[in-house]
Amino acid sequence: MDRDSKKNRLDSSHNLYGIPKIINSPQKMEELQMNVKKELHSMNRKLNIAITRIANPYGHPNILAEFIAGQLKNRVSFRKAMKKAIELTEQAGTKGIQIQIAGRIDGKEIARVEWIREGRVPLQTIRAKIDYCSYTVGTIYGVLGIKIWIFVDED
Repeated sequence: MDRDSKKNRLDSSHNLYGIPKIINSPQKMEELQMNVKKELHSMNRKLNIAITRIANPYGHPNILAEFIAGQLKNRVSFRKAMKKAIELTEQAGTKGIQIQIAGRIDGKEIARVEWIREGRVPLQTIRAKIDYCSYTVGTIYGVLGIKIWIFVDED
C-alpha cells in the first residue's frame, strides 16, 4: 500500500442528525467543523460533516426527551413539560405517546414516578411500531429519568 491510500483511510465522515436551526450560515458551519476537528484531534485529516434535516423532529423520542430535559433544567413544572411534549408530538402525526418521569420530581424529598399517556400505546403487541427512549437528566434536585414510548404505526 502506498502512503496516499493509508492517509485516505484516516479521513472520516460524520453525519449529524437534528434540527439545524443553530447552523444557518456558512461561518457557523466552519466553526462547528473546527470545533469537531479539535475535539477529535484530527487537524491533519480531512473531515466531512453532513447535516440532515429531520422532517418531524418531535416524532422522535430522543429529541422529545432532550426537549423535556431542557424544560426540567429550567425549573418548569414537570406536568406542564409533559403536556407540551404531548402537544408537539400530536402535531407530528403519531398515534399515541406515553411519557414517564421518575425521581425527585419538583424537588420533593421522596422520589416518585409520574406518567401520562395520550392515544394508543400497545406495549403488549409485538408487531406494533413503537419508538422508545430512556434519558437521564441532572437537575439541581438530583437525577431524573425520562422514558418515552411513541406509537407510530401498526404494520
